[in-house]
Amino acid sequence: MAVGFVVLLWAVELLDGLLAHRLDGWGIRPRDAEGLGGVLAAPLLHGGWDHLGANTGPALVLGFLALVTGLVRGLAATAIIWLASGLAVWLVAGSDSVHLGASGLIFGWITYLAVQGFVDRKPGEIVLGIVVLLIYGGVLWGVLPGQPGVSWQGHLFGALAGVLAAVLLSERRAGGRGGGRGVRRGVGGRR
Repeated sequence: MAVGFVVLLWAVELLDGLLAHRLDGWGIRPRDAEGLGGVLAAPLLHGGWDHLGANTGPALVLGFLALVTGLVRGLAATAIIWLASGLAVWLVAGSDSVHLGASGLIFGWITYLAVQGFVDRKPGEIVLGIVVLLIYGGVLWGVLPGQPGVSWQGHLFGALAGVLAAVLLSERRAGGRGGGRGVRRGVGGRR
């Protein structure tokens, strides 16, 4: 699935290039009613091949890891990160700007993977989260403003949405509601 997502990103960028980059206008335009549709479109759009190239490796690795720790849960986490970060950017980012790219998802997957093991108290997932932080944690400085042309708001709200997803999708939380252990399905529907 992660490979399919990245192939989709490349196909969209190819189409965008053929259309003289007109698709980029479909990104998130803060507090603009038409720009609200960008919440859904923005992660699929990129500001050129360099931008897409920078997001490709992390999207493959982190998207795969989010899904391999539980397919349904990983998809739900991705949806939460996608929507929550996009809506927050739409509400808070500066006017007269357009925000696009899969970076919000990437930052969200980093924090989701880093936090979920601690929330669920699962040693294997804690180790995975630590490894993810060791490899990708340095990019989290991108949540700070300062680099022109980079949506630090997308990075910040993506990272916060990843933490939100880990908490909302916690197995302990699911187990607490139903009085028993939360059901966790991995790839192929196995426990």
